[in-house]
Amino acid sequence: MTSWVFEENGGHDEGKHQPSDLIITENTNLTATNLSSLPTETFLRAAVTLKDQVVEETWKKREEMVDPTVYKGLLGTAFTCLRSYEVTGNHGDLRLCSQIVDTCATVARDSLRHVTFLCGRGGAYALGAVVANYMGDLPKRHLFLGLFIEVTFATLKHLVASSMLAKERALPVGAEEGGFGMSYDLLYGRAGFLWAALFINKYLGEEAVPREILMAIMDAVLAGGRAGASDIKDCPLMYRWHGTRYLGAANGLAGILHVLLHFPLPSEDAEDVKGTLRYLMSKRFPHSGNYPSSEGNPRDKLVQWGHGAAGMAITFSKAAEVFPNDRELRDAAIEAGEVVWKSGLVKKVGLTDGVAGNAYSFLSLLRLTKEPIYEDRAKAFSCFLYQNATSLIANGDDGGNAYSLFHGLAGTACLWFDLLAPHNSRFPGYEL
Repeated sequence: MTSWVFEENGGHDEGKHQPSDLIITENTNLTATNLSSLPTETFLRAAVTLKDQVVEETWKKREEMVDPTVYKGLLGTAFTCLRSYEVTGNHGDLRLCSQIVDTCATVARDSLRHVTFLCGRGGAYALGAVVANYMGDLPKRHLFLGLFIEVTFATLKHLVASSMLAKERALPVGAEEGGFGMSYDLLYGRAGFLWAALFINKYLGEEAVPREILMAIMDAVLAGGRAGASDIKDCPLMYRWHGTRYLGAANGLAGILHVLLHFPLPSEDAEDVKGTLRYLMSKRFPHSGNYPSSEGNPRDKLVQWGHGAAGMAITFSKAAEVFPNDRELRDAAIEAGEVVWKSGLVKKVGLTDGVAGNAYSFLSLLRLTKEPIYEDRAKAFSCFLYQNATSLIANGDDGGNAYSLFHGLAGTACLWFDLLAPHNSRFPGYEL
């Protein structure tokens, strides 16, 4: 097995990409083959062990105050248990997932104003409905689906009204872009709510959350994007979050487009989405091929899911599947994946900004291209996590999120579970 040493990132050369936070230099060549030697069974055992550790630290040792979100909170543990059940068939994981969801749903109803999957009540209700469906508990399935629909109708009138407003004038700049207390992004906004509905419909049937409702919300998102892009040349759709035009997956353009790509798009809407994807491509840094975190940001540093090439690779992979005749989209996905590989391994472990999230970009490319090199690369990053994840968490500043799904070890467990069937892998909370 290759041995690695950490080296502090050096000075910044203007116009050239500098990898995130820490870079890793190798004593031998960095290749996929010399890092992907662990057998699949090893990843399965490691995933189960790590999942149990996540449960121990987040559920069994929980304090009175509970963060009920998927992103950084206890609901991320529930998601990890669900992924474990789907891979292993262990009904104990499913029962545990149900218990955690019940706790989170109770807290979320009174404490969360957001309705998204990752950071709001939508995640609790969506997971609750899916888990109940797996368990054959129809009353609880109907309960959680009803709660989600209740949230849908409570917000729909505002979303549609916002759509009408957006057609009249450009979007306001501020913390609540789009008005009516709801942004457009994946973490906190309309795209994140739509993703929760898509998640439910994947498991419960396409009309569990009626498509006509979702299309009305999607129309509001498109209308807002057109208004937000009214002053930008060659960009059909644009959104702001806290006054900034972010481009990445978490709070920016790539994440919103990724959700829109899951819907049937009329020709005009499809052309606007494709035009916006091409606009994103035009923002690549010429020397590195990486992407800025926001419009006009000159810093070429972040290579991760939240900001940078890793999230772009996943979004462009989805776009290439939706528009298979557009070779430019496929090439953009592959080029973004090359940036992730050549940038090496970052110092964090999580899905948002760490090695686990970056590994998922290779799994997306594997599904798109069917080329085995991408499975090798995903396993290479996973082997590194197998050897170093615990020490990286111990030495890092995780802000108390060491076992969370998006900033901690729960995301690594999900990655290892997905390596059991890499062609069926899905980035948690992003891919369906």
